[in-house]
Amino acid sequence: DSGALGKREEVVWHSPLLAESHREYRDGAAVRALGLETRITSPLTRFWPARGPVWDALGRSSEGRPVLVEAKAHIPEAVSREKATAASSKKLIGTALALARAHYTRKNNEDWSSPFYQYANRLAFHYWLREENEIESTLVFLCFTNAVDMEGQKTKQEWQGAIRLIHAVLGLPPDLTTFGVHHAYLDARQLTDPSA
Repeated sequence: DSGALGKREEVVWHSPLLAESHREYRDGAAVRALGLETRITSPLTRFWPARGPVWDALGRSSEGRPVLVEAKAHIPEAVSREKATAASSKKLIGTALALARAHYTRKNNEDWSSPFYQYANRLAFHYWLREENEIESTLVFLCFTNAVDMEGQKTKQEWQGAIRLIHAVLGLPPDLTTFGVHHAYLDARQLTDPSA
């Protein structure tokens, strides 16, 4: 429904897998999990410091496209700030965020290090794959509804309002699908009761 995949496209998931105790990947491990080592022409270490984004799910579509997933169960989870302390790390992150910001929006004065840093750094990693390495990829922000154990949002509309706010703060256009960025919504009750 989000448009992240074609109607006949399927995804083979590489993480999190039960056989790997639901391990989530970051940095070079994420690149290796996606099988992209030989396709990287612009090293990640020159774009982003170690301990970068941890991906909630990584997969490859039947068209061969990497699929990156960042999942959220409630809106407050979306609020985050950059925590790097080393000057070299802060400089690398600042440069990467500026490149990504210029790619996604023409409003170059917004601060991407706060308060929606996690959203911004996922966009930056996606930018690195697509633009710096010319690897067509799909980024999905997966928003769970009715995650009662997390006291999460009940409706898709609540999430859409939060995403509009995030985009406004980051200076992003309302729709990022032309950049391969999608928002998907899943009722958490379907994970335990498929009839929900």
